[in-house]
Amino acid sequence: MNIAKFREVIKERTRISVETLDEWDDGIEKCREEMIQILCENIESSATFIETECSADELSWISEIWDDVASKTQSIKFIRSLESAIKKFPEEDQKYHLRETIQFAYGAIEQDFETEF
Repeated sequence: MNIAKFREVIKERTRISVETLDEWDDGIEKCREEMIQILCENIESSATFIETECSADELSWISEIWDDVASKTQSIKFIRSLESAIKKFPEEDQKYHLRETIQFAYGAIEQDFETEF
C-alpha cells in the first residue's frame, strides 16, 4: 500500500469537503475512488496499515468506503483490521458510529462469517 499517496488523497478529500461544503462534489468522488484503489492494490499491507499506523482521522475517512473495499476484495482480514482499529479509537466510534457501519462491510462479503462486534 502506498501510504504517502493514501494520505495525500485524504488531505485532498478534506480540502474539497471544507471548500465546497458539498459531499456530492465530483472531486470528493474522485478521492473516494482513489482511496478504494489504493486500499485494494495490496489488501494485506492495507490491513497491516490499518492495524498499526492508521490514525483515528484516517479510519474515519476509510469508513466512507470500507464496504466498497470489502466488496472488491472479499477480504475478511480487511474487515478484522477495521474492527481492531475501531477498538483503538473509541472516540471515533462514538462520534461516527463505526461499529454500526462495519456491518455494511460484512454485508459486502459473499460468505458466512462471525462478526466480532
